[in-house]
Amino acid sequence: MAKLTKEQFIESLKEMTIVEINDVIKAIEEAFGVSAAAPIAAAAAAPAAAAPTEATVVLVSAGDKKVEVIKLVREVTGLGLMDAKKAVDTPPATIKENMNIEEAKALKAKFEAVGAKVDLK
Repeated sequence: MAKLTKEQFIESLKEMTIVEINDVIKAIEEAFGVSAAAPIAAAAAAPAAAAPTEATVVLVSAGDKKVEVIKLVREVTGLGLMDAKKAVDTPPATIKENMNIEEAKALKAKFEAVGAKVDLK
């Protein structure tokens, strides 16, 4: 039996129908004890790990500058003094939901600048 090059093998596949190619794949799987489905499943799972586009800003701790954090919460959320104080006093508190990831990172930096600890979820 003459040995086929990769190019010759590919050319022969081009001449086959999908059903014939499927039969070749099944024969290869049986002959070598492999499965063509495993790499496809792994490749399909990869896109699921895409970076998030939105984030929720959650205040974890006010830190030492509680008054500054309350002012910032009021500025960002539009809450009144009592509601902002309550949010700061009872962490974890959601500050803003479903923000653009870049805006959320900028807001996190603002809170960290006044000594608060903030998480993005």
